[in-house]
Amino acid sequence: MRVITPGEVETKDLHQFILGAVAPRPIAFVSTIDENNIPNIAPYSFFNAFSSNPPVLVFSSNRRVADNTTKDTLHNAKLNQEVVINVVNFSIVRQMALASISYPAHINEFSKSGLTPIPSDLVKPFRIKESPAHFECKVSEIITLGKHGGAGHLIVCNVLRMHINETIIDENNRINPHKIDLVGRMGRSHYVRAQGNSIFDVYQSVMKPALGFDQLPEHILKSNILTGNDIAQIAGLYEFPNNAAIEKLKTSDARIMNILKSSSHPDENMRSALHKEAKSALDNGNVTKAFEIAMIYQSL
Repeated sequence: MRVITPGEVETKDLHQFILGAVAPRPIAFVSTIDENNIPNIAPYSFFNAFSSNPPVLVFSSNRRVADNTTKDTLHNAKLNQEVVINVVNFSIVRQMALASISYPAHINEFSKSGLTPIPSDLVKPFRIKESPAHFECKVSEIITLGKHGGAGHLIVCNVLRMHINETIIDENNRINPHKIDLVGRMGRSHYVRAQGNSIFDVYQSVMKPALGFDQLPEHILKSNILTGNDIAQIAGLYEFPNNAAIEKLKTSDARIMNILKSSSHPDENMRSALHKEAKSALDNGNVTKAFEIAMIYQSL
């Protein structure tokens, strides 16, 4: 693997390696206002949620790598200690890109980007109408991480009020990920859209202890058919299949019966064939059956 040590590579290269590897990142589309009441909006992908009670969001306004200058957002956040963080979805990603340009401080990015400012309830900065979710925030702390180009300023924001577009809330009173259609930042000019097949569920109880890889038999761990993700689904179960279920498969499943008839004793071909059937069960969402099929080899 390539070894990269900070201080031994140029900042511009280290910056891009970090952005390319720590991705995708959510985007804070931050609205502020200056001492002349001129609004400013700018996107920041060094951003995330860090607490829900109290609700706290943090984004970083970094010094520019090229010339070590700071941004209007940082100036305004220090001045007023108020920001609105708007989320970025696919329908406004190009307008967000327009707002990311380094305009002079007196320029209103709402006008440049064609986005619509709407009043906030509790803070001075405007919300972005076209964004599906807005957080009105009070800045509680700004932590300076360095004095050189690329150094961040962590802007810690206490959420005072959140606004969510009703159209993205589902019948369970939760935000539907397909409807909010968020965009994430990758490295350089690359983005990712959280939509369609790129959204998938991974459920694993964090309270109930699972079997884990260390409890699985070697023939599963060293399978040339099952991937690490496949095995992890099995390892996420809580108990081994019972013998009755395994024996039933041997005599009731035609495909399994044909595999067992193909050889007079367990061998590599039989193991691979059973693991292929197990993988098929995993692909169809039946983890318990996959484990039962894989354990047939163990029972022979």
